[in-house]
Amino acid sequence: MIQGVEAEVGEVVEALLARVRAARAGLADAVAAEDPYAVAVAQDELDDAVRFARRHGLDVTVAETDEG
Repeated sequence: MIQGVEAEVGEVVEALLARVRAARAGLADAVAAEDPYAVAVAQDELDDAVRFARRHGLDVTVAETDEG
């Protein structure tokens, strides 16, 4: 792989994982706030983030707590 392309791919991977982490945090916050609507919205965002990451070849699950 070309070095510049590798850097761009790494940035995309980090962005996708950051989106999943943010969605998990948002879901945890919504659950802690006991807000059913916010939980539903946050769960949808997490599902979308995980689906998008998987579509791009990343092995993530909805239940993971840390990508390390």
